[in-house]
Parts: sequence; structure tokens; C-alpha cells
Amino acid sequence: MNAHGVLRFTADMNLVIQLEPENIRKAFCVLNSLGYRPVVHVTAESFADRPTRQKWVREKGMRVLEFYSDAHKETCVDVFAEEPFPFDDEYARALVKDMGEEEVRFVSLVSLMKMKRAAGRLKDMADIDDLRRREKS
Repeated sequence: MNAHGVLRFTADMNLVIQLEPENIRKAFCVLNSLGYRPVVHVTAESFADRPTRQKWVREKGMRVLEFYSDAHKETCVDVFAEEPFPFDDEYARALVKDMGEEEVRFVSLVSLMKMKRAAGRLKDMADIDDLRRREKS
């Protein structure tokens, strides 16, 4: 939301990674280096195992794997358990922001609104309205 010009406080950060085993291991490693651990006992290896992850999605309704940090109590990190869009396509059209020494990719506005529509919560519907107003200005 903030990257697209709508200022909103949020208590979490949502990450979509391409769910290939090496990417998953790297994400766990980086999150671990920042003090983040999965809220439930899930290892990088088990999350990287596609059949296991798909079973969690199917049987437990897992949408994201939540990570928590004692050092960053105010901000949890949610990693999507399924790619909510074709990853390579979204990567190519992502909003890219220069963050000093690094470029950071944010989901495109179109995909963000689709994801919020799919979530269907009242706050997500209000977010879509805010994004549309911002888009028109």
C-alpha cells in the first residue's frame, strides 16, 4: 500500500517468493539472520517440499507461513504458501523502488488489487478504494 502511495500502518509484511527449494532456503536464511523464526515449527526443508506444503494448504488452510522476531515484535513477516500469481510475469511488471544500495520490488498495483479482492476482508475492500482514489489523482 505504502509503495503505491497510500499511507497505511500495517503490522506485518507480506512476501511472495518464487517457491523453488533454493529460494525458500535463502528466504529462511535471510529472515533468520534478521531474527525471524516461523511461528509454527516448520523448517526450510519441509516448506520447500512442494507436496508437504500443498498438503498444508489443502488440509490446514495455510495461506501464509508467519515469521516472528523478538527483536522486531511490531512487525511479523508472512510468506505466501502458494504463489498468488505467475511469479515471472509479476516480477517483470513489479513496481521497483530504489532503497539506497538496493532495489526492492513491490507487487504491481493491478496484482495488489486482485490479491486484496481475493482476501475479501472489509479492510482490503477499503484499501482497494484508497488505491483507486490514489490512481485517479
